[in-house]
Amino acid sequence: MPCKIWTFLDTANDVFVDELTLTPADVGQTTGGFSLRKRILRGGSREGLNVVEIDNGRLRATVLCDRGMGLWRVWHDDLELGWPSPVAGPVHPKFVPLDEASGIGWLSGFDELLCRCGLQSNGPPEWSPDGKLKHTLHGRIANLPAHLVEATIDGDRGELTVSGVVDEARLFGNKLRLRSTVRTEFGSSKLTIIDEISNAWAEPADLELLYHINLGPPLAAPGSRFDAPIAVAAPRDAAAIAAVDTWHDYPAARPGTPETVLYMQLAADDTGRTSVLLAEPGGRRGLSLAVNREQFPYFALWKNPIALIDGYCTGLEPCINFPNVKSFEQAQGRVARVEPGETRRFEIELEVHSDAESVERARRRIDQIQAGVEPRFYHTPRPEWSPE
Repeated sequence: MPCKIWTFLDTANDVFVDELTLTPADVGQTTGGFSLRKRILRGGSREGLNVVEIDNGRLRATVLCDRGMGLWRVWHDDLELGWPSPVAGPVHPKFVPLDEASGIGWLSGFDELLCRCGLQSNGPPEWSPDGKLKHTLHGRIANLPAHLVEATIDGDRGELTVSGVVDEARLFGNKLRLRSTVRTEFGSSKLTIIDEISNAWAEPADLELLYHINLGPPLAAPGSRFDAPIAVAAPRDAAAIAAVDTWHDYPAARPGTPETVLYMQLAADDTGRTSVLLAEPGGRRGLSLAVNREQFPYFALWKNPIALIDGYCTGLEPCINFPNVKSFEQAQGRVARVEPGETRRFEIELEVHSDAESVERARRRIDQIQAGVEPRFYHTPRPEWSPE
């Protein structure tokens, strides 16, 4: 069967497709049950948002072309993956006040399953000594639109892909280009995110990068369990100290409960591959993430056990730096430098586990990585990992 490519958006060539649905017939197949749909969302804070919906016949995902190629939701059989944000999204970036004086306007658009934090900076906002906002919460990439979006159906390989290119660049400032590809196979329970971040300009650029992968009920709920092969783990701050000994578990929802963050370095196998798992109470269903530790040397586990209606959730966050203020991360040598012409590749595989046997297989893989590695847990913040 042929491999065909469709361009939904290409600003350089003035190409724009409002709406288009692709099915097996578009590559000469009579079976398959898969589809790709480009459309524009209407109404409320999502007004005008360009999305591509990818459906492999079992797993569906919504790609947010105007929000840095993030993922809004993933559906697998009868399971919806996402979280109950108080923000009624997905939100068009025009409604997100990134530069408001508080530095946390980013939160007004935060409701995705997967969003990137970066590229110039991530972590909390930071101000210059004269009070000017230098870096907003979690950076800008999640609120920037793609200027090129393409879809591919490869009948021979049984693959669907959606790719987009987003520039985070300004005159006299940091300049980086993100090319993101979402890939899945027909009928698969897996979705792979492949990002290439390049410097197409003449001067070196800073890079901070964290993937905020956010889950609420049913996977993240009181009684859920998180598993990971731990090499080193420490609380981000004093509020997280009590969470060190209960890192596997998710507490009851309680209004006003402070968020907790644990910073980690994960163990990996001989190829550098490592994975984490979140399973719902009872362990019948779950989601695992697989990454390469060479690409992602750090990991952050965020728990937000507030009232369910207010946004009970967790964040599984592979990262190249910890989400602290940028000046601290620079001082610790964790801000990457991308040279002119250089490209860095990052890959995350998401796998949905729809039964207890699949969840247990994922847990055994983690146990195999953990075997032979004695985890080190710190019960106070590490001074080289946290500014307090």
